Amino acid sequence: MIDMINFEALFKVTYGLYIVCSGDEDRGNGFISNTVFQVTSEPAKFAACCNKNNFTSELIEKHGHFSVSVLHQKTDSKIYGSFGYKSGKDFNKLEGMNVKYGITRTPIILDDSIAYLECKVVHKFDVGTHLLFIGELIDAQLLDETNEPITYSYYRQIKKGIAPKNAPTYIDKSKLETNTAPIKSGKYKCTVCGHIYDENKEGVRFADLPDNWKCPVCGADKEDFIEV
Repeated sequence: MIDMINFEALFKVTYGLYIVCSGDEDRGNGFISNTVFQVTSEPAKFAACCNKNNFTSELIEKHGHFSVSVLHQKTDSKIYGSFGYKSGKDFNKLEGMNVKYGITRTPIILDDSIAYLECKVVHKFDVGTHLLFIGELIDAQLLDETNEPITYSYYRQIKKGIAPKNAPTYIDKSKLETNTAPIKSGKYKCTVCGHIYDENKEGVRFADLPDNWKCPVCGADKEDFIEV
């Protein structure tokens, strides 16, 4: 008999955090990914997993290439808010960003990046809710040797961030075990950008806010707030 799954165990699997982009000078888009990894060495190939509903997924299928920007530990929270919790179908994520266009004219985000990869898609696998793209490396550059790359574990434990719903590693909070009762403070923190909602200042209980309420700073969902 199989024991009930303890979803906390899944957080022990290590990941990095990256911005995966595709498109061209006319229209580009990107998203925060924690599932980019090298699968072969000669030639070097990398896998990137993308939700089928992501706009970037459409662009990768259309153009046949993608870039990967490796983020560092001090990455601005607005990067996570824009690329991780908002849809590129609604606005241009690349506007105002430091963007380089690679060999294939793929947009590459340089903001808060310590290195980048550019890949040509050679395989695509349908894995259910997501598409797994295998890209052959055609360019790679080091941008910053002073900062450490951020891991998903660091993002969760230090920055108190959570995976967006479209991420392959997203886990519904109701499935997670908890052994401590929350301390009631009347203050709630956005796990994406760090904005604090203070019930005493706002005059409205956080629980009374509508379910479709968004963070006024980064647009994260109400459920992406934690009590502090």
